[in-house]
Order: sequence, then C-alpha cells, then structure tokens
Amino acid sequence: MLTEITEFDTIAAISTPLGEGAISIVRLSGEQAIEIANKVTRKVDLTQVASHTINYGHVFDPETDQNIDEVMISVMRAPKTFTREDVVEINTHGGIMATNLVLQTLLSNGARLAEPGEFTKRAFLNGRIDLTQAESVMDIIRAKTDKAMQQALNQLDGSLAHLIHNLRQEILEVLAQVEVNIDYPEYDTDEMTTKLLLEKAQEVSQQIAGLLKTANEGQILNHGLQTAIIGKPNVGKSSLLNVLAHQQRAIVTDVAGTTRDVIEQMANINGIPLQLVDTAGIHETDNKVERLGVDRSLQAINDADLVLMLLDGSRPLEAEDQRLLSLTQNKKRIIIINKMDLPQALEIEQLPTNIQQENVVRISAVAQQGIDQIEERIEQLFFTGIENTANNAVVTNARQVGLLKQAQQALEDVKSGIKNQMPIDLVQIDMTNCWDKLGEITGESAPDELITQLFSQFCVGK
Repeated sequence: MLTEITEFDTIAAISTPLGEGAISIVRLSGEQAIEIANKVTRKVDLTQVASHTINYGHVFDPETDQNIDEVMISVMRAPKTFTREDVVEINTHGGIMATNLVLQTLLSNGARLAEPGEFTKRAFLNGRIDLTQAESVMDIIRAKTDKAMQQALNQLDGSLAHLIHNLRQEILEVLAQVEVNIDYPEYDTDEMTTKLLLEKAQEVSQQIAGLLKTANEGQILNHGLQTAIIGKPNVGKSSLLNVLAHQQRAIVTDVAGTTRDVIEQMANINGIPLQLVDTAGIHETDNKVERLGVDRSLQAINDADLVLMLLDGSRPLEAEDQRLLSLTQNKKRIIIINKMDLPQALEIEQLPTNIQQENVVRISAVAQQGIDQIEERIEQLFFTGIENTANNAVVTNARQVGLLKQAQQALEDVKSGIKNQMPIDLVQIDMTNCWDKLGEITGESAPDELITQLFSQFCVGK
C-alpha cells in the first residue's frame, strides 16, 4: 500500500555524501521529528533535552533491540530552525552501512524519505527564505571560486530579495493610488494619474536595467567562462593549460601535434571560474585523426566565451597564425605571445592593426612568466567593477534574467499605452503584470509548478 505524500509529513534523509569519512549526518524535519528520533534512541530522552543542544546516545532497531551506532544527536525546536519545523540531526560514524541503517530505522518508525530539495522547499513554504535565497543555497553548494561563494552568500542574505520587495511595494502603492483615482475621479484628473504611472514606470525600469547589467557577471561566476586555448601546433597551448590549472593536466613535449583532441579543465583565475579547453593545433592535415581534432578545435572556438590565442614569439608570424587571427576576430580574445624566454622573432607591430595592444601579452608558459597579465586581462574583459557589486544585489541565473526582462517589457507597455492615450484601467493591467513578474522572482507570485521544478534540482537531503 502506497503512503500518500503530504507537505506535513516528517521527512528524513542523509545530508552528507555517502562514503567513508569521519561522520555522516541523517536529518529529520517535521512535527514528529523529535518523537520519531526518540523511538530509536537509547541513553537519552530527546523529548526532555533543551533546544539547540547536541546529545550522546545510541541508535537501535526497536524490532530486533540491537544497537546500530553510537551517535551524537542535535535537537532543534521550531521555529528557530532552517525549515521552521522541529529538526533532528543524527551524527553517525561515517560509512555507508551505518548511515543507511540509521536512515532505514527512522523510515520504519514513522518518517518519510525526503524528496530532492524538500528541506529547502519547506524553508521557503514556511517563510524562512524566498526563491532567490533558495537558489543561492544551490549556488553555495556549486561554487567553485571565492568570488562565486561570496556572491552566493550575498544572495542568501537577501540582497536581491530586499530590492525586489521594495520595487513591488512601490508599484503596489502606485496601483492603489490609481485605483482610488479611478473610483473617485472627482478628486483627481486623468492627467495626474497618467503622470503618476509614467514616473513610476520610468523609475522602476531604470532600476531593473541596473539589475540586468549584473546578470553577465553573476552567471559567469555561477557557470564559468568557456575558454578555448588555440594556436597552431607546438606554440605551448598545453603548457599554458597546465600553468593556469596549477596541475599537469595535459601532456607536454617538443613534438608538434601531441594534443589531438580537446582537453577540458576547470581553473580558478582570481576568483573567476574558467572552463579551459586545450585544443589540438589548428593546421591543414591529411591525417584523419588529426583532422577530427582540428574540427573539434574549431567547434570549441565557436562555443567559447573567451579565446586565448597563442603565438610563438620565437618564430615570425605565419599563414596559419594569420588564419586563426582572422577566424577569432569577432570573439572576445587575448593574444598571447609565448616563449618570451627565447630570442624573439615576432613583434607586436606585425599583428593586424585592428588588434588592441592591451589585449596582447607576452609570456613564457615554461618559465611561468607573465601569467598574471593574462589573469588581469580576463578580469578587465568580463568583470569591470565586479568589486563594486560585491555587497549589492546581483542577478545570478537565467530564470531571474527572463523574469526581469518580462517585467521591463510590461513597463515599456505602460509607457507605450500612456503615449497612445489608452484608458487608464488598461495601462494599469500592464503595471500589475510587472508587479506579478517581479513576484515570481522571489516566489511571492510564482506558480506551484515552477516551485516544484526548481526544488527538484536540489540533491536529496538539502
């Protein structure tokens, strides 16, 4: 017989990765969390302990009366918990068997296995956090650099939610005033009501535009920059990948064409996550295997947010170099003249005139000289003023961007309607639409299907 799932069940899940380690944590949340945990615990009465304390005991199986593990149990009573429900966290010895047995015992004694993200979903449903903060929880888990982590923490503190809430409140006040003016026209004129709507539409639109400017930085910190390292064979692409990744990820030899396929590696460049792609040397070849590698390299260029193009400073500019310079002219790129430790045969003046000199750096990948110039230039290309946004609201994902654009379009419709002298009640509909779209960002007016889909992306136990 299947048990009906409700939002009021007491849920349980393992909240740490399964495997060997010092400890594992099994978490419960719900009205019966303490009662269920107490059923399977010896040496301590969890119903009598103070809230927010950790207590020593044994978890046992009531059916066999056998001990399962020696544990430490944290008891946290509502509402001062993450879910605003009673929460119990059982710290077991790290290991697959003990942890699973503790979970199974809890499930056999009244708890239900939590769905993915259900603990965080309950925090949202119980008013502990909003949707932007829920998304920031996932961003913290996935953060690969210190900048990404700091951005997620700012979001968790509610910086974006606070701004969105204020914008919605301003719109609501205007809508209320418009409603009064419509109901009691003898106290106002259409001109004054129109002016009120227009001024608020322009003001909110400017603030939304400011938020959208942060979207590029926010999404890059979350997902990383797809970065293709390209060049003809034997210019030092693999050496540069290894230096930027701080590990020997790619094979480096003095034999041209060592890399025949793309190699991917995540790197942290001054807090910016880069998904580095070391490509096969791009050149004309009749070798079938090399040809496949070259084709994949060309595809990597098309997919890249940033191109690091290497030239060999010890050799004059060649036709293959010219071809790659032409091929990448419409991409964001940094021209890197490598092998500065050798006698130089390539001068910057030999490069095409459309290349800005600030986008050209000289390095020695082997000697690890000049690498800091690459890192500085990447930050300048993509993150001008990022430090200034460290404590401000930042848009971090495509869902937020899409809703902000829809809200801004609704405001454009308001302005267009006023310009075309449409009836005030029709213009009011567009302003209300903006209010609704902003509410979807924080979850105040989000449909149930969206909320379910969003939390399903979380891991079980979070």
